Amino acid sequence: AIASDDLVFPGFFELSLRVVWWIGILTLYLMHRGKLDCTGGALLSSYLIVLLVLLAIIICTVAAITCVSMKGTICNPGPRKSMSKLLYLRLALFLPEMVWASLGAAWIADDVQCDKTVVNGIIATVVISWVIIVSTVVTIIIVFDPLGGKMAPYPSAGPNHLDSRESSQLLNGLKTAATSVWETRIKLLCCCIGKDDHTRVAFSSTAELFSTYFSDTDLVPSDIAAGLTLLHQQQDNIRNSQEPDEVISHSPGPPQEADLDTELANCHHYMQFAAAAYGWPLYVYRNPFTGLCKIGGDCCRSRTTDYDLVGGDRLHCHFGSILHTTGLQYRDFIHISFHDKVYELPFLVALDHRKESVVVAVRGTMSLQDILTDLSAESETLNLECGVQDCSAHKGISQAARYVYQRLVNDGILSQAFSIAPEYRLVVVGHSLGAGAAALLALMLRSSYPQVRCYAFSPPRGLLSKSLYEYSKTFIVSLVLGKDVIPRLSVTNLEDLKKRILRVIAHCNKPKYQILLHGCWYELFGGSPENFPTELDGGTQGDLTQPLLGEQSLLSHGSPTYSFSSDSPLESPTKYPPLYPPGRIIHLEEEGTAGRFCRSAARYSARWSHESQFSKILIGPKMLTDHMPDILMKALDSVVSGQAGYAFCPPGGGSNVDVV
Repeated sequence: AIASDDLVFPGFFELSLRVVWWIGILTLYLMHRGKLDCTGGALLSSYLIVLLVLLAIIICTVAAITCVSMKGTICNPGPRKSMSKLLYLRLALFLPEMVWASLGAAWIADDVQCDKTVVNGIIATVVISWVIIVSTVVTIIIVFDPLGGKMAPYPSAGPNHLDSRESSQLLNGLKTAATSVWETRIKLLCCCIGKDDHTRVAFSSTAELFSTYFSDTDLVPSDIAAGLTLLHQQQDNIRNSQEPDEVISHSPGPPQEADLDTELANCHHYMQFAAAAYGWPLYVYRNPFTGLCKIGGDCCRSRTTDYDLVGGDRLHCHFGSILHTTGLQYRDFIHISFHDKVYELPFLVALDHRKESVVVAVRGTMSLQDILTDLSAESETLNLECGVQDCSAHKGISQAARYVYQRLVNDGILSQAFSIAPEYRLVVVGHSLGAGAAALLALMLRSSYPQVRCYAFSPPRGLLSKSLYEYSKTFIVSLVLGKDVIPRLSVTNLEDLKKRILRVIAHCNKPKYQILLHGCWYELFGGSPENFPTELDGGTQGDLTQPLLGEQSLLSHGSPTYSFSSDSPLESPTKYPPLYPPGRIIHLEEEGTAGRFCRSAARYSARWSHESQFSKILIGPKMLTDHMPDILMKALDSVVSGQAGYAFCPPGGGSNVDVV
């Protein structure tokens, strides 16, 4: 899982360590060689001399590996063709190094009667030798890819030179092997979450998704990091080059402006319930100095009669944080469940007297079980009574929504709530994974509760079919902050991101280590983005001696519109069709530049946005932090309190967001 140009930084680190070590041993020998005329001193003297020679050879080899690794580009490994021989030489040098380290340890153990400084120095060299050897072995185990040799017979052209039958058999064999490897990895990573039927299905679904996504490329993690860095700079370069008159402004009428005002106020109110569904971890995270003190009593004291008024399970410290977050009383809660398994999400049901609503809040991703639910990304058909033909949705999230639906209906939770407040309306809310489950739950409940409303905060994009997306606009509102990656995340968008990464690294003529160094500086301190080419010049194709397997069509035709073969599962209309976010979308955007990471002075504007504005994943330092519920709550506070003006555009308007 590493490439020949990944050894610059590890090589430089080892080289620095070896040189300092060599100088230290040389100094020790020159300063104390007169004290080695003791019992066993001749052996120790021989040990130091041979170790100096061995280290000098290793230093030269590592220096050569580092220099060779700096040559060429990601897609042009030709100048690094000697790397394999150097690595085998370096591997061969481990044998005498291990033997000499073992002999040094044995000699030291033989009660040598020499100067204590010399003995301690030699002990240090033996320890350092074994630390480096063990670290190298562990690193090899970590980066070893069991699939690395599968394409070895076809290094330059992949399976394209084979006939269609052989190519199909090869690709199917590769995919089966990749799925098996990924499933083993996932099981090891999630070994503590149980092995029920849902978990086994989730393991298989996740492994198939990963193998499908990664099996047709020869990318290693550092290639992906370099590609994301280049995309971010390219994206900023395009945005900076845009003329002011390229951005079209819209002036909506008063009804739409009033509608946005109303929905923003509702989002600000119901976001408290979506945050409360996370329980005490989010509350303590938002209140690091006072959170534990405020809810500590609820964690320690035994259940009171007030607790018994609320149905549910596994409340523990959660109830106190929920009360503080929502501002409600014990008697306002109908049911709180923190039961958490694959396809089974925690949720709460409460009476909101301020808005006269029964609120169902579904928790977002907080555990490995939730991540497996997220990654079960196949599409499955829903049985809905809504008159829509194509009722398909994200498999994992739809099964989680079905679990909450069965609990609400079959256990009589909603009936109990409406028996207390029959005139209230039903509102379903959630954040992230909980937002997707809330949207699907609202679709399932709409036939029984026609007045249901849903507020989905930062929902995943790959959720609903096109027809369900259009249908959901009448009763679902989604809220997205800035460049949040989750509302732009779907299998289709990930496939597009992979193609853009392949394209941008194929077009870049700089070594990977330079890309990563400049990228780190750019992400941390800003600066001017590199003006990398955006088209592949015909003259550069000859330099790409060993193109990436997934980039074959692009490099052959010089077009950015390349596509995978029809055998690719990602192109299958049944397994991974294009999916869309739920409902109408409110987009909160940061005004101006308040710093790359600091948000203390951030100001936000709100507008209605079309789903097409979230059809590409945008790269930036805030693509992950914009998804955090506490950041979203602060942005909502800023907008609703009037600290920033509004910028409006029609919900069906075209996209003017900068994409690559």
